[in-house]
Amino acid sequence: MSSESSKKRKPKVIRTDGGLQEGKRGKADADQDLRYYSEECEVDLRDPIKDYELYRDTCQELQRLMAEIQELKSRGMKDNVRSSLEIDERRIQSCVHFMTLKKLNRLAHIRLKKGRDQTHEAKQKVDAYHLQLQNLLYEVMHLQKEITKCLEFKSKHEEIELVSLEEFYKEAPPEISRPAITLSEPHQQTLARLDWELEQRKRLAEKYKECLTSKEKILKEIEVKKEYLSSLQPRLNSIMQASLPVQEYLFMPFDQAHKQYETARHLPPPLYVLFVQASAYGQACDKKLVVAIEGSVEEAKALYKPPEDSQDDESDSDAEEEQTTKRRRPTLGVQLDDKRKEMLKRHPLSVTVDLKCKDENVLHLTFYYLMNLNVMTVKAKVTTAVEMTTAISAGDLLSPDSILNCLYPGDHGRKTPNPANQFQFDKVGILTLSDYVTELGHPYVWVQKLGGLHFPKDQPQACHTPSPLFTADNSLSASHMELTVKLLRTRLQSRLALHKQFASLGRRVSFPWPLLIPTLDTPRAAFGGLHGKSLQLEAPWAAGDTSSLPCSAKLQAAVVLNPGYSTLPPVFSLCLNWKGERTSSNDDNIRAMESEVNVNYKELWGPKPGYQLLTNQLQRLCMVLDVYLETEPHDPSVEGPKEFPQEKMCLRLVRGPMRLKPFKFNYPQGFFSHR
Repeated sequence: MSSESSKKRKPKVIRTDGGLQEGKRGKADADQDLRYYSEECEVDLRDPIKDYELYRDTCQELQRLMAEIQELKSRGMKDNVRSSLEIDERRIQSCVHFMTLKKLNRLAHIRLKKGRDQTHEAKQKVDAYHLQLQNLLYEVMHLQKEITKCLEFKSKHEEIELVSLEEFYKEAPPEISRPAITLSEPHQQTLARLDWELEQRKRLAEKYKECLTSKEKILKEIEVKKEYLSSLQPRLNSIMQASLPVQEYLFMPFDQAHKQYETARHLPPPLYVLFVQASAYGQACDKKLVVAIEGSVEEAKALYKPPEDSQDDESDSDAEEEQTTKRRRPTLGVQLDDKRKEMLKRHPLSVTVDLKCKDENVLHLTFYYLMNLNVMTVKAKVTTAVEMTTAISAGDLLSPDSILNCLYPGDHGRKTPNPANQFQFDKVGILTLSDYVTELGHPYVWVQKLGGLHFPKDQPQACHTPSPLFTADNSLSASHMELTVKLLRTRLQSRLALHKQFASLGRRVSFPWPLLIPTLDTPRAAFGGLHGKSLQLEAPWAAGDTSSLPCSAKLQAAVVLNPGYSTLPPVFSLCLNWKGERTSSNDDNIRAMESEVNVNYKELWGPKPGYQLLTNQLQRLCMVLDVYLETEPHDPSVEGPKEFPQEKMCLRLVRGPMRLKPFKFNYPQGFFSHR
């Protein structure tokens, strides 16, 4: 409370030579007066820590006195006289303590003022020093800039590439080089080198004029020769036209080849690489390989023409925009269809390759390039020299969609080999390219390699030779051309051989029983994941000449044909319906019969390349079926002769605990034995 009252009143005691003056003065008068407090002398002599301890003790004493006064007032009703005296005494003591606090307050303010004054003086000194530092730094920066300008000064002679000193003293005449002076004085040396450079440039200028004169003469001669050549071109064309019958007679189509190479300039890079490599391989190694280019050259040229921008077209485009705004906007489905068509757009030009065999059968291959997907596709067609009967069992052996399937292992041509296409398909709502292969062709991996395109595989390889992605590589095409052509010709011959075998089997030419239930599919689960075509055979059987007797034994054979036939043999699964159903799971001899045609197929290959393997396997299957039925023991409870009398010669009927029968045929002895 005392401190608050002191703050409100704030009395000032000012001592001057005229005596004490109390009260307030104006600010202008107060600034003019020389103020001096008595405590200003004591500030330097007194210890601030002791003053703080005195302040703390005084405050504690005041608290004690106030508490005693409060206590005396509370009990002052009993003894009024005595308590009033004690209260006055304590009030006096409290006033003394208040005076002490005021003095300590003045001392604190004086100390604060002196500290502020000292801080202000120190700040002024620091500001003065900082200003001097900034001036010095500015002078240093200015001097550095001047030094940098001097160092970066470039004379025009520095831009001239002068000859080296060794060459200068070696080639320059003494009156210019003056080695006695220039070797010791760099300035004179530079002047001498510049004089020599000027002399050389004068000589080169004269030589340049002479060269220009000779150039003009040569240009005139070139013009004369151009005129002669331009007049020669029509004559050569007339000679070429006159020689066309000779070219056709001698099988030397130079004119046609020239037109093909002119058209090849407009092919996209992958088709161009295929055309060049296939043509080169046909000329060098395979005369029956015919390569040609089909399509519209004008459309191909239009793809590479830059759009023409002109002011005349702007008015037409504005009119078209006004018309289109009046029409309805296409729906989302129509827009997606347009985007799909644009994405699956083929190049106007295509490359056709015709592979001819010795028997004049031809495999026609047409290669396309999908510009936006950056992949190549192929369509196949087979032309036979003789019209072939279409056997029901032949199925799709010569179908364009399957004849090239798995030319290389695992290459079905149903997925795009370019991993970037999947992101493009997602934008336009295409799930897979397999829905469009009938129209566009199959994007086999070997087709991309023939075009020089290389894409990363789905699975990483241990050894991989890096090659540039998505660019047409001639070396890649050349390295795969020979093997691919051989595989294509082998595929055509094997399919034609299979077609003939199926036709003969259907007409019962080779066997007394036909293919009764022909089916062609892609089996995987039943035959351990084999990829290929399967067919089912049913063979009725009876003993002896049974053309008019009912069948008593029926053999069903499910055959899996791999697309790589006959390099990869067919696989048989047998089921015999005779006195119950007998399969490899419940009859060891049926399993042995399957092994005879599946495992020992190399004995049935015949002459290379083994295209008759399927027929030989079926023939062997008939023989082992005879052995199986003829070696069955006769049931004594059944009267009459044996159902299947033994006609085959066997050294031993059964062997081993599994009672296996002799299915191995020994040629040329003509008997059967165990393996």
